[in-house]
Amino acid sequence: MAIAAAVQASSLKGAGRLNLGPLGLLAAPMAWMSFFYLAPLALLLVHAFWSVDYLTIDRTFTLANIQTVIDNPLYRTVLVRTFLIAAAVTLTDIVLAFPIAFYIAKRVTRHRELLLMLVVFPLWSSYLVRAFAWKTILGTNGILNSFLLTTGIVNEPVSAFLYSKTGMYITFCQVWLPFMILPLFTILDRMPSSLLEAASDLGGNWWQTFRRIILPLSLPGLLAGSLSVFSLTMGDYITPSLIGGSPGTELIGGIIADQFGIANNWPLGAALILPVLAIVSVFLLLANRAGALGRGEPG
Repeated sequence: MAIAAAVQASSLKGAGRLNLGPLGLLAAPMAWMSFFYLAPLALLLVHAFWSVDYLTIDRTFTLANIQTVIDNPLYRTVLVRTFLIAAAVTLTDIVLAFPIAFYIAKRVTRHRELLLMLVVFPLWSSYLVRAFAWKTILGTNGILNSFLLTTGIVNEPVSAFLYSKTGMYITFCQVWLPFMILPLFTILDRMPSSLLEAASDLGGNWWQTFRRIILPLSLPGLLAGSLSVFSLTMGDYITPSLIGGSPGTELIGGIIADQFGIANNWPLGAALILPVLAIVSVFLLLANRAGALGRGEPG
């Protein structure tokens, strides 16, 4: 009887623990996120409504920084340039990542883990190492120019590759490509192969199969990868400083970093974050409505 009572009491305690519900289970991670991410982000954004008085911050409410961001043509130009480069990098990575992800997910039967490791392998090295590697490739004495000179395609080194928007675009595409391949591979790997076989049996060509089956079902992974690539490019300032650096190559991330660093104007830097955060938030909402932030299971 004593043992039965102990077992019953233990089961009641276990049932009590299991009845915490979703809110109880989310309490700890939400507290972590609020303390270490949401609260610092809110404090940072509040700086946008303050001002700088010599070397100190005047906490009097003001919209002067917002007005400066709106009125200054340099900030508008740089923001548009950043958006266009981020969009171009995202579209390019989609084109490059889709066949790679599809091949690994649906065509490879052996050594799939090795191919995935090769995709992830660049992420094991430092971001600075990868950026400097592209600097040696795109430089006037780099590998690319040496190849062009050796093959006779050009008569003198091409200086347009480095310290240009072209160089930044190439570097961004390579650096962020794994972030596009992995979500696409995950969703394509879950896609039933019977759907592709049925499309083939019904006489569908490769384009019809891609347009009507593969693309719609892979949309969550496609949007998830696009969100990662787009947001990472929008906020990056290392590649523009190493591969860019010439007039007309500034991106908004570099200007924000300068405001928090050299200029020591935190309120203006926080104000410059607001349009970037707004653009990424809109992209996030669209991706969420399309199901990119859900379970991402086909069908």
